[in-house]
Order: sequence, then C-alpha cells, then structure tokens
Amino acid sequence: QVQLVESGGGLVQAGGSLRLSCVASGSIFSINSMGWYRQAPGKPRELVATVTNISRTNYADSVKGRFTISRDFPKNTVYLQMNSLKPEDTAVYYCNLDRGRYGNYWGQGTQVTVSS
Repeated sequence: QVQLVESGGGLVQAGGSLRLSCVASGSIFSINSMGWYRQAPGKPRELVATVTNISRTNYADSVKGRFTISRDFPKNTVYLQMNSLKPEDTAVYYCNLDRGRYGNYWGQGTQVTVSS
C-alpha cells in the first residue's frame, strides 16, 4: 500500500503564495508520476500539475507561469509552489501517485483558500 500525506494548505490573499508538500511512504516502487489535482465545490476534480519519473512536467493551462511542481526523489516528496494566487484557485488540492498497473493513489486533500 501507499500513503500520501499532504501539507501546506491554508488561507492567503489574492496575489500571495503557498507551497504544498506531499510525502509518499509504503510500497513506492515503480512510480510513473506524482502530481497535484484540485476540486472546487460543485466542480469535478481537475489536473493541476504532474511530474514523471524522468522529471517531465505537465501543467494545466490555468496555472502555467504561476505554479511550479518539483520532486525530491530521495525524500519521495512532491512540491507545488503556487505564486500569484487567484480566488479561482480556491479548492481542495489532492496529491496523486501513479504506479501504472500497480495502482493509483490519492492523499486526503488539503484546503487552499484565496481571498479577494
């Protein structure tokens, strides 16, 4: 099994910054990618950013230029640096770990609230 523990969410004013962290533990071999998704009230969960095992990144258009995903392989940790936050970034942010045929895992989520 895999456990994902997120931290770093909170309340911030528009234009501010937050940094999310997600630490993976357990059966964490054969990782294809790690990433972040978010879900706002009444909306489906959506991709924010992912980083593969060869450090290839992918971002949602809505966060390009503002958010940066990074991964510390030895620490099994993925980060999401969020700058120039907007009220529409308000959501629960979920960490994801994809092990392909070995499974896909989610963290418990961390709330990010951006006030205008």
